[in-house]
Amino acid sequence: MKKHTEKFLILLTLMTGEASSAVALDRTRAIIDGKQNAIVLSVTNKNNKLPYLAKSWLEDAGENKVTSYFAVTPPLIRLDPGEGSQIKIQALPASKSLPQDRETMFYFNVQEIPPKSDKQNVLQIALHTKIKTFYRPEALYLDLREAAEGEWVEKIRLLKEDGHYVIDNPTGYYLNVKAARGKPGGAPVDITTVTAAPKAKTAMKDPASKLGDSPVLVYINDYGGDKELAFTCSGSACTAKLVRDSSK
Repeated sequence: MKKHTEKFLILLTLMTGEASSAVALDRTRAIIDGKQNAIVLSVTNKNNKLPYLAKSWLEDAGENKVTSYFAVTPPLIRLDPGEGSQIKIQALPASKSLPQDRETMFYFNVQEIPPKSDKQNVLQIALHTKIKTFYRPEALYLDLREAAEGEWVEKIRLLKEDGHYVIDNPTGYYLNVKAARGKPGGAPVDITTVTAAPKAKTAMKDPASKLGDSPVLVYINDYGGDKELAFTCSGSACTAKLVRDSSK
């Protein structure tokens, strides 16, 4: 009697699309500008042989589906092999009830749905992409230059408390820290990434000694680029200076 081998596709659930999925977004983060009240994202089927469906929706920070503040259209779309399309996130009147002095964070989700396999004993589970999406009220509008390297980040401070740095963010914007250096131009320091909420203090998980007395935080700007914020410390408080050329 012959043995039959079952073949399985591996499920990979990804944050910010790091693995190779068939359905790909054109960005790793999104900003819903309260001045424009809408944003359009591009999706592409990277598979050149098979069509895919793409199901899209928004969630809040608690992973609850959001339908009252924004409309995602179309929520389900067919993507032919190698083809792309667009998905629009439109602010609804209820979005004005969100805080207007600070950003609110959501998550935009895209679930790819592959065509049914014509082979037996194949378990198909598609990939799921989730990216941070920020609603930015009109009062916090940033122009192209400010969105790339705005001076608002220089209002952020680091405070030393109980052996850790605490990010004191008095601004209305989220600060997404992805990496760090022990000093300007220094080697990268392995840290736990942190998203510092606006008008709040957020403790970093790594000990302050790991970052030293002249820490540099690498954060993500509106376009997904890396920018560096260098700190000068005096006692338990550190002030920030934006590094205009992060390659130096």
